[in-house]
Amino acid sequence: MLSRTAAVLVIIDIQGNLAQAMFDKENIFANTIKMIKGFKTLGLPIIVTEQTPQKLGKTIPPVAVEIEDITPIAKESFSCWLNTQFCEQLESLSRRYVVLTGIESHVCVYQTALDLLANGYSVYLVADAVSSRTPENRQIGINAMKRAGAQIASAEMILFELLRSAADPKAKDIFKIVK
Repeated sequence: MLSRTAAVLVIIDIQGNLAQAMFDKENIFANTIKMIKGFKTLGLPIIVTEQTPQKLGKTIPPVAVEIEDITPIAKESFSCWLNTQFCEQLESLSRRYVVLTGIESHVCVYQTALDLLANGYSVYLVADAVSSRTPENRQIGINAMKRAGAQIASAEMILFELLRSAADPKAKDIFKIVK
């Protein structure tokens, strides 16, 4: 079960024209924004990456406005884990539960998940906040991550798992985010 003291949200490469080519993109964007708002409400850390932003563009505006206080980590490797700045930032948080969102599920998200699992992290994949250009590749990526040991969840499932109780002082704020 996720814990607020151990969770970090990682948003992978929701940027430029690549984001616009994703299957079911509007839901992916909306659920990523829910995750950002939820993690911010609960005071939890967020890491954002961009794959070669000079070529693919910056994080898309609807997401960027929600993370304006976070500097995205530019990377060239498909796996975030192979980027030194990403590893240093993640390790500095001393959090072992990594909640993943982003694109593409069968490339960057998949490779990141496998590297995180191999390095002792627990991975929670937000299935309704990941995608690929085709629904087939999206599902192949999700299935492969599940087989490798990632926990598959939805945005609401993750947020309510972190909340744990309707009596929590942050409950009203989380309810507003998911509605």
